[in-house]
Amino acid sequence: MLVAGLAVGVAACGGGGSSTSGGGSTASGKTLTIYSSLPLQGASRTNSEALVNGIKLALAQNNNKAGQFTINYKSLDDSTAQTGKWDPGQTSSDARQAAQDKSTILYIGEFNSGASAISIPILNRAGIGQISPANTAVGLTTNQAGATPGEPEKYYPTGKRTYVRVVPKDTIQGAAIATVMKSDGCKKPYILNDKEVYGQGLATNASNSLKTQGIPPLGNDGWDPKAANYRSVASKLAGKGVDCVFLSGIVDNNGVQLTKDIAAGIPNAKIYAPDGFCESGWVSPKEGGVPTSLDPKLQCTVATLDPGSYPPEGKKFFQQYEAKYGKGNLNPYAIYGYAAMQLGLDAIKRAGASGNNRQDVINALFNTKNLPSVLGTYSIDKNGDTSITDYGLYSVKNGQITFSRVIKPSAG
Repeated sequence: MLVAGLAVGVAACGGGGSSTSGGGSTASGKTLTIYSSLPLQGASRTNSEALVNGIKLALAQNNNKAGQFTINYKSLDDSTAQTGKWDPGQTSSDARQAAQDKSTILYIGEFNSGASAISIPILNRAGIGQISPANTAVGLTTNQAGATPGEPEKYYPTGKRTYVRVVPKDTIQGAAIATVMKSDGCKKPYILNDKEVYGQGLATNASNSLKTQGIPPLGNDGWDPKAANYRSVASKLAGKGVDCVFLSGIVDNNGVQLTKDIAAGIPNAKIYAPDGFCESGWVSPKEGGVPTSLDPKLQCTVATLDPGSYPPEGKKFFQQYEAKYGKGNLNPYAIYGYAAMQLGLDAIKRAGASGNNRQDVINALFNTKNLPSVLGTYSIDKNGDTSITDYGLYSVKNGQITFSRVIKPSAG
């Protein structure tokens, strides 16, 4: 059992520890806990379940071990039945639970960038390392275009970085989207964002990249997630002669209704969306998604690729995943859950005898260099960002997200 030494009071001081080689809190036992916090209800449930399965598979293949330590895994839900999506209060509760658990060594989450904007400061004060398997919002790690004033410093009250991610940030996704819109012949693109951390930031990145591509957007407006319909929004865009619309946000924010109204109001427009939309809840009628008649209009981008586009270790992962969870049950997000747990276990192992020291494990995360993985070989930079930049473009066929091709955009 773990223990002593990880007092909440110590955590509140910002990770300064009571006993330690690296300056952080140290657990005295040999059993450590890694939490995950993901939306297990609502439109993102399917992706989150795949992430959890990937996390469990990575841990099982390491026999629940990381170096000399035994790892206990606890899955938390940052969504509520009432909201049907990630919830600020529930996210805060999850992070506090992990912060107050004396055995916690790492936290995998969140799925949504807006949720991580809440959990990062809580875990930062506790001196607990965090790995996101899905966040892309620029402002969580840098002050580059797409960040808002005060980002990212406001997420790190101790002044120390504690958060890393295994997916490329939205400067990359914005460039990928602009690259696709340019190649599709868009002349008068328009951007709508959901006003959340992720949606607003990505909208800025996409706007900048569209300008670079020579097709600046005619506008970038926020949409009201609680609106009954968006017919007036569609009418406004139609009046401007818009031929392509980028929906920058998450589908949980009334994205299905927005998509239907845009498609009806601008029948010839192409509709693009990011990873926040690219899931079955957007396109599968069985799960409340849009009708299949809209499929030809829709494309989306995700950092996940077709299994055949991954390196040998990645292809091997998908084979093992299907062997454990069954054929036809393969969700591309699973590989990011696996990669997040793989990175966490590797960091604990690299910390050696100090693998139970929170700060030493955080240091190991940020010292990740040329790590072979299921995603390919990658490094983590000083801000917590991955060196991987590939994005996948997906179309929609018969209500299912279908891989089209790999996009290799340049950041900007």
